[in-house]
Amino acid sequence: MAFLDSTVVNIALPRIGTDLSIGLSGLQWTVNAYTLTLAGFLLLGGSLGDRYGRKHLFLVGVAWFAAGSLLCAIAPSGTALIAARAFQGIGGALLTPGSLAILEASFRPEDRGAAIGAWSGLGGVFGAVGPFLGGWIVSAASWRFIFLINLPIAAAVVWAALRYVPESRDPDMAPGIDVSGALLGALGLAGVIYALTEAGNEGWTSPAVVATLVVGLAAIGGFLVVEARSPHPMLPLDIFRSRQFSAANLVTFVVYAALGGALFLLPIELQRAVRYSPLEAGIALFPVTGLLLVNSARAGRLSQRIGPRRPMSMGPTIAGVGLLMLTRVGISADYWTDVLPGLVVFGLGLSFTVAPLTATTLSAVADEHAGVASAVNSAVARVAGLVAVAAVPIAAGITAAAYNRPAELTEGFHTAMVLSGLVCIAGGVLAWLTIRNPAPRVEVETRPARFSCAVDAPPLAT
Repeated sequence: MAFLDSTVVNIALPRIGTDLSIGLSGLQWTVNAYTLTLAGFLLLGGSLGDRYGRKHLFLVGVAWFAAGSLLCAIAPSGTALIAARAFQGIGGALLTPGSLAILEASFRPEDRGAAIGAWSGLGGVFGAVGPFLGGWIVSAASWRFIFLINLPIAAAVVWAALRYVPESRDPDMAPGIDVSGALLGALGLAGVIYALTEAGNEGWTSPAVVATLVVGLAAIGGFLVVEARSPHPMLPLDIFRSRQFSAANLVTFVVYAALGGALFLLPIELQRAVRYSPLEAGIALFPVTGLLLVNSARAGRLSQRIGPRRPMSMGPTIAGVGLLMLTRVGISADYWTDVLPGLVVFGLGLSFTVAPLTATTLSAVADEHAGVASAVNSAVARVAGLVAVAAVPIAAGITAAAYNRPAELTEGFHTAMVLSGLVCIAGGVLAWLTIRNPAPRVEVETRPARFSCAVDAPPLAT
């Protein structure tokens, strides 16, 4: 549901903006309202799952997500849609860390790389279907139906989880819920992201922008203080003592920042400047998700065999080159020569990045912290996307006026692709410098020794 929702919504953004009369800032908030609550409450979702049961929280999250999808489908205005997306994001925060933590707790260490690769690949199935399905639904009916398709999926997931998924939890967690940490974390993210998003329209000297930025930074500082002193922290800071865990999350932030800005602007450029229909834009993006589908499980197994350092270094570098190639996309772009090559290279690099990055993050901590580790990594990825969607249009000079002028939009899009490509390549370099392959496992023979001797000889062992 989460992969499908993200790709479908991005394809539908231009049509949503037209139907609900919202501009670039409103479209940014349509994406960021969901991502904001998702990132703000992911840590709480991971902590609650470790404490009360990952399967239980996963089911609550699926039901919540489905309810939020229904609210999005019936939203009468842009403000109502943004509020419903925020509500939907809370459900995503409850189900996302649980899904990975369940895999981490249920599979043997030697099988986890392939399992997480399959998780990425199956997400890629729906990610691959999303652009095509979303484009067809938007063109044939209404963007509202892209949210309604989550309801039957949610029903099937609840049935399957109740029947097949084992329960797991961390029995050593201290009692209590870190309410103050959850509120400060969400407030901090909201303040910073609001300031970044609105600075492009109101300017950095706007009192509202300055005030929310200051409040957001202060809340983030307070969050770190609370987590360091809390007897039951939502984010146990000691997990960052693992160099591998810290390095993997730093690479996650850099790579997903590059991806967030690019994947927000690319469907808009294809529809507003190149004049693709929603269906044509969805089909155009199919190579990216198709390559994710085909290669993610292979990348997980490759990382398990040779270690994560090389895949995590080469993947972002290749993806960054693909983003740089997308600077050929413009008003008169030809799909086969200008759009497709960049998408293929970008998708190939991305497919060798996601599974090893996720597997490395989870394997760097003890099994009992799987829920929190998954939540931290997901939160880092979502925060990076939040920052990118808010900041990249400003850095690239894409204003609310440029959104309605194809030539100006294309110029800003090219700048954004250069920035995103260079950041993605920097993520690959960072992985090479900081990620280390784990030491090979040494299998010890433990079966009892067996002795033999001639029948007429004295025994060798009693």
